Amino acid sequence: MNDMTESTESTSYCATPEPGPKPEAAAEGPFAACVLCQEPTEYPESTKGITLCPVCEWREAERTACSG
Repeated sequence: MNDMTESTESTSYCATPEPGPKPEAAAEGPFAACVLCQEPTEYPESTKGITLCPVCEWREAERTACSG
C-alpha cells in the first residue's frame, strides 16, 4: 500500500513579472485615449507608450496572469 504524504511547500509555477513604471495620473485633461477602446484614460495626452483605460488595463492583467 502506498503512503501518500502532502507537501507543505508552496510552489509557484509562473513568475509574476514586475510591473513597469506607471505615468503619473493627470489632474485635468486633455487625457490620452486608450489604444484598445479609444476611451479616455487617466493619463495625460503627452504620455508616451501604450495607454490603457482602467477597464482595458484590468482585462490585460487578467489575460496575462498565470492561471496555474
